[in-house]
Amino acid sequence: MGSEKKHFVLVHGACHGAWCWYKLKPRLESGGHKVTTLDLAASGINLQKIEDVDTFSQYSEPLLQLLATISPNEKVILVGHSLGGLNIALAMEKFPERVEVGVFLTAVVPDIERKPSYVLQKYIESNPAPNWSNTKFLQSGNKTVVVFDPKFLSTKLYQGSSIQDIELAKTLLRPGSLFIEDLSQQIIFSKEGYGSVPLAFIVCTEDLGIPLNFQLWMIQNAGVNDVVEIKGADHMAMLSKPQELCDSLHQIAAKYA
Repeated sequence: MGSEKKHFVLVHGACHGAWCWYKLKPRLESGGHKVTTLDLAASGINLQKIEDVDTFSQYSEPLLQLLATISPNEKVILVGHSLGGLNIALAMEKFPERVEVGVFLTAVVPDIERKPSYVLQKYIESNPAPNWSNTKFLQSGNKTVVVFDPKFLSTKLYQGSSIQDIELAKTLLRPGSLFIEDLSQQIIFSKEGYGSVPLAFIVCTEDLGIPLNFQLWMIQNAGVNDVVEIKGADHMAMLSKPQELCDSLHQIAAKYA
C-alpha cells in the first residue's frame, strides 16, 4: 500500500447513520488516515425528521456542506454504501475537483445517460415488494418513507453479521426514503461533474439486499473499471467484514497515491 495519508469520507445508506462505520473508522485511522463519518439529514443523531426532508438534495445537505468547507487543495476519497452511492454521486457532481475517487460499497451507481432515479427503478423492478418481507412503505408528502422490518434486516441485510450488530441496528435504525419521486425529476449527472471523477466499486458476494447480479449490472451500466471483491460479505460489509473492507479501501487508495 502507498504510505500517503488519505481523507476518507464515509456515507451511510438509507435508514442508517454514521454509527454503522464504528468498526471501520478506527481501522483506517490506525493506518494514519483521516476519517470523517456523518449523519445525513434525518439519519443517526441528526435532529431532522424524514417527514420534513422533501428532496434528495436536502437529505444530502450534511455531506454537501462538508465538501464545501474542505480546503481547495485537499481531495477526499468518498465512500458510499447502498443508497449512499447516490449521495456521493451528487457530491461529485457539485464538487468534482475535491474528490479523488468515488467508492461504491455495494451501492447504487448512477450513470451519465439517464435520470438519477433510473438505477433505483431498475432495482425495484428486480426486487418487488414481497422480497422486502414486512418492510413498510408509507406515503409522506411527495415521497415514500421506508421503515425496515427486523426480519428483513436479519435475513437480507445483516445475515452475515453478529447478533450484537443486528440488535444495534434494530435500536438505531430510523425511517428513511429512497427519494425516487424527487430523483426522477432531477437532471442527469454531467460528464464534467460526476462523470469526471474516477469510480471504484466494492462487490459483496453474499449481499442479499443488493444481489450480486445487480451489483455486476450496475458496474457494467456505469462503466466502472476499478472493481474489488469481498468474498462472503453480506450487505453490511463494514460490520461483517470490517478488516477485508479496510484492506479493499487501502488497495483502492494506493492507486491514487
